[in-house]
Amino acid sequence: MVRRYLPDPIDPTALARIARAALQGPRAGQAEGISVVVVTDPDRRAALARIGGEDEWVARGHPPWLSPAPAHLVICVDPAAYRRRYAEPDKGPAALAAPWWWVDGGAALALVLLTAVDEGLAAGFLGAHSLPGLAKALGLPEGVLPLGVITVGHPHPEAAPPRHRDRPPETELLHDGAWGRPFPVVPSGP
Repeated sequence: MVRRYLPDPIDPTALARIARAALQGPRAGQAEGISVVVVTDPDRRAALARIGGEDEWVARGHPPWLSPAPAHLVICVDPAAYRRRYAEPDKGPAALAAPWWWVDGGAALALVLLTAVDEGLAAGFLGAHSLPGLAKALGLPEGVLPLGVITVGHPHPEAAPPRHRDRPPETELLHDGAWGRPFPVVPSGP
């Protein structure tokens, strides 16, 4: 996750590939309840930065994050699309015990992040909980919910490297057939 970008524009073809990647992920029940708002206009990005608290971020001693990123992509989910699909005869409402719109939205988010890196760019994410009024600012229809803002751009050379917290060993995270049975981990790399 990068929080500092150069102002250099993104190649429009690369940006289109990144945005389209969000639509290539799984769709529970083929509900098609995922959409993307792409924001490149500097004034609109600055408005999103304001509602995202960029002024407070800068006041705490950080360089601006949202406004300099040349592109913001907002993954949006439509829970009603899933409810309609799971009301059809070949599905059933019991299958909605899990909120599949968030699962599919998370998959779309991951695809955008990975595609940005594949395009030689960097990306970051700020969840919608930190952006009060995001849906209104984007003119989203009633009931369509934003996941958050994905910033995309060329990383600033002074961007801080990500802080890494130690992860538990894979032997504690990978289980073979049942919890607590170690999955055979094969060393990676040469």
